[in-house]
Amino acid sequence: MKKRLTLADIAKAAKVSLMTVSRAINNKPGVSDEVRQSILTLAEEMGYHPNYIARGLATRRTATIGLVVPDNTNPFFAQVARGVEDGAYENGYNIFLVNTNEDPVRELAALDSLWQKNIEGAILCSSRLPTEILEEQIQRFPAVVVVNREPRKPMPNLISININDQRGAQLALGHFLALGRRQIAFINGPANSTSARRRLEGYRAALRSAELPLDPQIVEACSPDMEGGRLAAAALFARLPKIDAIYAFNDLVAIGAMQACEEAGKKVPEDTAIIGVDDIPLATIVRPRLTTLHVNLRHIGRLALRSLLDIIKGDATPAAFQIEPELRIRDSA
Repeated sequence: MKKRLTLADIAKAAKVSLMTVSRAINNKPGVSDEVRQSILTLAEEMGYHPNYIARGLATRRTATIGLVVPDNTNPFFAQVARGVEDGAYENGYNIFLVNTNEDPVRELAALDSLWQKNIEGAILCSSRLPTEILEEQIQRFPAVVVVNREPRKPMPNLISININDQRGAQLALGHFLALGRRQIAFINGPANSTSARRRLEGYRAALRSAELPLDPQIVEACSPDMEGGRLAAAALFARLPKIDAIYAFNDLVAIGAMQACEEAGKKVPEDTAIIGVDDIPLATIVRPRLTTLHVNLRHIGRLALRSLLDIIKGDATPAAFQIEPELRIRDSA
């Protein structure tokens, strides 16, 4: 491999001291305009590129931030990441994107790795860490934005962004009830997911308001993907064949539930209506098109990036943003 060109190489070629080259390259005083221009021209001809990581270690400004997601193949996180990356590019920042595969141990290792890289801040999406450990990790970084997590108390280096999952669940259940559905199942997500807990709260609140029984047999948890949704729906149908509606943890789970309906000979929405969450691009491609709770995922990513930069610049105070979902009614319910 070709050796990286250094300031010492340029100093040797220009026949000047290393200090003179450093001052010229970094636009510091103590060098005449003529000498500075000569060194800059020579550096360009030799193909010199600054080592920004080394420079960041010296200046404590690396122009890099970390983005941690539980599953980078999930379109929800992919869309949020796109918003973060677009905003970072526009502001001259680079992104370290880390996928934790829904594993808290792997997430801790990722955060430790990012900390060692001296990043300027981190965006943590749907962290699977226990609250106490998450707060300890937040304190390690100069600036943090958490998405879909609620800290127990304000922290000077933290801004949170949450989707109103309880309200979303109530919108979904309200639509099912208006359609005359009464056997409404809920396929929930991972046990360590804050969104899963909040959506279950909203589901239960909606059933109580409608004076319907809270039957634990009609709730099934699963991995937040299509196969998880398919298996969970099949288990529900085996226990309760008369289920006439399914509220799913996310759109991938909802699409998996649609597959289970097909395997069980049930028509969507005639026999079983289905509503998902997130409104990923796939929601309008599947047939029947998926009714789902819409949020602007790229906007969330951009908001997270902008909030993080405000903390880094010292222009932010502890804040909590709440994003309201909108029910997009299509063919599945």
